[in-house]
Amino acid sequence: MLYELFSYLKNTDLPGKDLGNFLSFRAGAAIILSLLITIFFGKYVIRMLRRKQIGEDIRDLGLEGQLQKKGTPTMGGIIIIMAVLIPVLLFSDLSNVYIQLMLITTVWLGFIGGLDDYIKVFRHKKEGLNGRFKVFGQVGLGIIVGTTMWLSSDIVIQEKEWTTTTYEVVDENGKTKTVKEKVVVEKEVKKATETSIPFLKDTTLDYKDLIGGNDTVGWLFYILVAIFIITAVSNGANLTDGLDGLLTGVSIPIVMVLGVLAYLSGHIIYSDYLNIMYIPDSAELIVFATAFVGALVGFLWYNSFPAQIFMGDTGSLTIGGIIAVFALCIRKELLLPLLCGVFLVEALSVIIQTTYFKYTKRKYGEGRRIFLMSPIHHHYQKKGLFETKIMMRFFIISLLLSALTLVTLKIQ
Repeated sequence: MLYELFSYLKNTDLPGKDLGNFLSFRAGAAIILSLLITIFFGKYVIRMLRRKQIGEDIRDLGLEGQLQKKGTPTMGGIIIIMAVLIPVLLFSDLSNVYIQLMLITTVWLGFIGGLDDYIKVFRHKKEGLNGRFKVFGQVGLGIIVGTTMWLSSDIVIQEKEWTTTTYEVVDENGKTKTVKEKVVVEKEVKKATETSIPFLKDTTLDYKDLIGGNDTVGWLFYILVAIFIITAVSNGANLTDGLDGLLTGVSIPIVMVLGVLAYLSGHIIYSDYLNIMYIPDSAELIVFATAFVGALVGFLWYNSFPAQIFMGDTGSLTIGGIIAVFALCIRKELLLPLLCGVFLVEALSVIIQTTYFKYTKRKYGEGRRIFLMSPIHHHYQKKGLFETKIMMRFFIISLLLSALTLVTLKIQ
């Protein structure tokens, strides 16, 4: 909205008329506004939720000294969603297809998560929305994202090449001399099911090559990949949301890295220097990323221990889905196991625990466990670590994994 206003003001003589042209200005404005919305309007949302008794009780883990949390407002993901949507709608280019995909993702998964929280709170069903319906919603989003990546003419990969330009300049003594300069130029625009392979220079993976090379079948396979990634990451984020500030803190470094990767991928010079895929118009995603970071940091104001509000599935499913779709848009989904390593370990701990329990129950007649409790953050709680220490250590691990992800740009 304001982006359109800035575009109109370019033709005037008003001071600051060119600010809207600068991605850095719009990204900075987005993070500031997002922070302000979360911090200043968050308290009113919390009051409203308390007044309507939209609260959640945390299960007793049987730990000595454990703080009991009863009636803490939930569905706080509404604050995050609001703090993302408003700055993005104001400062981003809404005609950009990547921004459109991110807005659809935010609203889509926010609705599914909100429905799950609604059933838990108002229908008093602890299991919430049936798991099949959650998966159905995630599959639907995967189909939307994959199909849009396939059909949209604005989503392309652009190859680059270097060329030498020659021009003449006049020096301070009035002499003319010829200067040769190497510049990078756009070469070939193409639709492709390609993605970047970490650690390998100038190497990409084309999904269609995995199933015979047919374009149509390749795109159908790509849609399945999108479905798997969105489902896996959103559920991994959902499982990580179990301690005050845990998912919020872990997600901040992840989103910051994705924002940096989006900016570099959308810049023809930087992408060529770093030997990464050049994706025209993807740099606009930095506005969404900064708004998302601002929303997460601001939410931590209220979600840090002891939490004044829980994000609920409204927030956790949305956070995971946004991260997954963002990575798909910039063709960096193969980095997610490293970047989202905390989500991966949380999900694996549940899978391992459940599988081993069922196996031992069938074999020995008694279910046995590998972890004291799953997801794994509860295992450490059972071992006596207080939740603030667990949260900070997981945050540090996420920070380390995010740094390693950035390092992959040069390990090629």
